[in-house]
Amino acid sequence: MYKVGITGGIGSGKTTVAKAFKELGVPVYYADDEAKKLTNTNAEIKEALIELIGEEVYEGGLLNRKLLASKIFSDKVLLEKVNAIIHPAVANHFKEWVANQTSAYVLKEAAILFESGSYKQLDATIVVSADEGVRVKRVMERDGSTKEEVLNRMANQWNEDQRLALADYVIKNNTTKELLVKQIQQVHEDIIRRANS
Repeated sequence: MYKVGITGGIGSGKTTVAKAFKELGVPVYYADDEAKKLTNTNAEIKEALIELIGEEVYEGGLLNRKLLASKIFSDKVLLEKVNAIIHPAVANHFKEWVANQTSAYVLKEAAILFESGSYKQLDATIVVSADEGVRVKRVMERDGSTKEEVLNRMANQWNEDQRLALADYVIKNNTTKELLVKQIQQVHEDIIRRANS
């Protein structure tokens, strides 16, 4: 099975682009959504997070995301430890999911595809790119965040140049829907060629 990762900075529109691939019949694994589910259902993750942070990290059997975010936001070492618990579980879940797919290729959509190192288990990567101003505006409209809040979140992610350096494909998402669809179609056809060769 040919495996392709898709990522992009906050507000780039990676989820929108992933949905467009899904409409073309490509199975899409949303790593961030699956990670959220696994933190609530996977006994090993729960046990490890409780051991690392304390009982209060779970409330009524569900991960207290606000508490976890407040703990890891300013503590890079703790963030790495949390990631070391969650990322391997997501990687295993993705492997099991891939084994059940039958298409020419699959997509793995992840916000921190490169930062987590999970791109190394894939055959190709797509970066959805958009100008910073466009991204800031989208996130402000979507989340009701202030410009400063959005820029702070961006500062905690890889910058565009870092992502583009590792991309096999780049989809520019600044322009019209027609141009976006055209780029997606071209990338899709090229990946199918690569997957079949």
